[in-house]
Amino acid sequence: MNHLLKELTTIHGPCGFEEEVAVYIAKRLKDSVDSLDIDGVGNLIVSKKGKQKGPTAVVAAHMDEIGFIVKKIEENGLLRFEKLGGHDDRILLSQRVQINTNVGLRPGVIGTISAHMKKFDDPQKVRTHQQLYIDVGAASKQEVIELGIKIGDTITWQPYFDQLTENRIVGKAFDDRAGCAVLIEAIEELEANDFSGELIGVFTVQEEVGLRGARVISHQQKADVAIALDTTAVSDTTEEMMDQTLELGAGTGIKVMDASLIANKKVRNHLVEIAEQHTIPHQLEVFPGIGTDAGELTLAQHGIPTGVLSIPSRYAHSSIEVIDLKDLKATKDLLVAFVKEMKSSDGYKVKI
Repeated sequence: MNHLLKELTTIHGPCGFEEEVAVYIAKRLKDSVDSLDIDGVGNLIVSKKGKQKGPTAVVAAHMDEIGFIVKKIEENGLLRFEKLGGHDDRILLSQRVQINTNVGLRPGVIGTISAHMKKFDDPQKVRTHQQLYIDVGAASKQEVIELGIKIGDTITWQPYFDQLTENRIVGKAFDDRAGCAVLIEAIEELEANDFSGELIGVFTVQEEVGLRGARVISHQQKADVAIALDTTAVSDTTEEMMDQTLELGAGTGIKVMDASLIANKKVRNHLVEIAEQHTIPHQLEVFPGIGTDAGELTLAQHGIPTGVLSIPSRYAHSSIEVIDLKDLKATKDLLVAFVKEMKSSDGYKVKI
């Protein structure tokens, strides 16, 4: 899965511009699924059927990564930009970025003042992204145009992937290419004889700007149960707001609640039960600072019992996200086991 994730994170695919990611995944899965389609908004939908009739599960992972878009080209050749997804302005300075143009990818950097200028500045000041700029090495607006850069071109962090230790890796776009990798490998691992019913894998678009792809899917798919796969922010570092409730390397996160979802109790308990039976490392997640595609999936049709498997992550929405490969494997193992044992919707509903 390490190599797969590296390839996925190299692809340029910010919110609303995920088509290259969809094409890569479609080519990878075309021989492993029974059907494959891309809807009007860009969601990639694949289906894998089990040996006999049974429940239908929708499993979603979003393809988009946070990024930016070129808003203006200044006369001196610097670029102004707008955000695609949630960024922290405090970490934008001095970052390397990549601009996708009609003539290929171009490098750039988000500029900052020289350290020698600090004495003339307010060192406590945080400049908003509207005050910042990207330097592509051009000396004029005309030179930018000659480089093929225009308003509306998309920008992401410069691709970066490294092995910190045997199990911990660092890179950009793990949110949520890590979830995509888990879903891809689960689909490839599952054989028709392994389960009953149907697994509908959905690789969604525009999650980072309001769960938009998942909303479209919620109008299309009828399912007995839904699972979203996403990364989640751990709280195991030393900052004062960290409460040590979710750790890197302690296993997949089984969602209890977040800002978009109160997980279905029976789905959550079933995930915990399966994890315990198969000795899959796991931890329960209560974190109101995040939302996932599950927030829309749970509202689909007449309501779908929905849960989330979370991949613990440090430094989310930055160019240096860190995850643990053991957590990634635990997430994939629990997803595969759940599909093999999933129940019909009646099994997750309140009995009266």
